Amino acid sequence: MSDSAYAWFEREQQNRGIDVTQVKERLNALKIETPSWGYADQGTRFRTFKRADAARTVREKLEDAAAVHRFTGACPDVAIHIPWDHADDFGKLAADAKSLGIGIGAVNPNLFQDDEYMLGSVTNADPAVRARAVEHLLACVDIARATGSKALSLWFADGTNYPGQGDFRQRKAWMEESLRTMYAALDADMRMLIEYKFFEPGFYHTDLADWGMAYNLAQKLGPKAEVLVDTGHHPQGTNIEHIVAYLLDEGRLGGFHFNARKYADDDLIVGSANPYELFLIFAQIALAERDANPIVRRTAERIAYMIDQSHNIEAKIPAMIRSVMNVQTQYAKALLVDWNAVAEAQRAGDVLEAEAAVREAFEQNVTPLLQAVREEAGLPADPMAAYKQSGYAERIWNARSAAVAPL
Repeated sequence: MSDSAYAWFEREQQNRGIDVTQVKERLNALKIETPSWGYADQGTRFRTFKRADAARTVREKLEDAAAVHRFTGACPDVAIHIPWDHADDFGKLAADAKSLGIGIGAVNPNLFQDDEYMLGSVTNADPAVRARAVEHLLACVDIARATGSKALSLWFADGTNYPGQGDFRQRKAWMEESLRTMYAALDADMRMLIEYKFFEPGFYHTDLADWGMAYNLAQKLGPKAEVLVDTGHHPQGTNIEHIVAYLLDEGRLGGFHFNARKYADDDLIVGSANPYELFLIFAQIALAERDANPIVRRTAERIAYMIDQSHNIEAKIPAMIRSVMNVQTQYAKALLVDWNAVAEAQRAGDVLEAEAAVREAFEQNVTPLLQAVREEAGLPADPMAAYKQSGYAERIWNARSAAVAPL
């Protein structure tokens, strides 16, 4: 990195009234989980294109996640999906991860792939199926305990395709009943992150269709239950930053999944299609991180961030590194918003000046800042370039293309 480039950046921000030292501290505090399934040949709606360098085993997923952390310094934990990441000894799995320099992040129960769940899992009309689903949720609590994980991330595919297929209110009651049983099994320091999705795979209705339903359920369950916002799980045109601000103010924003979408759901690299949206989301989080209300501030500071992408046509590890760098870029820009200027324009009713004050931060070149933060932490200034030069891609391609093994 050019010292002159960073010196110029620092002077410009000082002229804008921005404390660059505080910005650096907050950038260093940003940690993002990567998903184990993002390193494997995981499915999409059309087809999964196999790659010789994709992770085939849980161990290889951990190795790839550790590589991303080495180059970015921002991904100390890897989320696991059960049963995709089944282990005979989850304590050993956690030890293996630790030996690679990472930890186990959120545990994600899978209640959508088995035939028994065709008509729902915790909302299935068959009590035996519901009991099986709850048993799996409780098993995942035990897995979290064994691995040292403090978060369980819940997404349900439960829904219907046709009017009359299910009783909306009965299914709502079954959902709450099932999650109450799981909630009671959580340790005092564990969190249940409740995710929602507008549609798919149920096209008539989804049992947890929006943030309001997830929020209402979390409120009923108790303080260990929080809402998880996924960028790709909303109707087109949804103001996600408004949802984020609302949940922050209520102290209920527990997690955030990064991805990008053009139509249905996610799996594209975060920030690739609409970086301004990602910036505006982070602007609300950055504003909450400095809020006078300690509940709002603490909620913002403990958001569980995770990349939730299954890269299909792009190489897995570079795609993950690119995603992390895109997140860092937009968070850095959000930290440069001059909120005093915004507030002054708001008080004056000056719409254009208020919008300009926000947009000015988005238009800043934060590359010198991010390079300085990385170098000061002993990391590569350019994680992508460092990965390409490391030889890791060639090593795993040669090692994994020699044999094909099931996940």
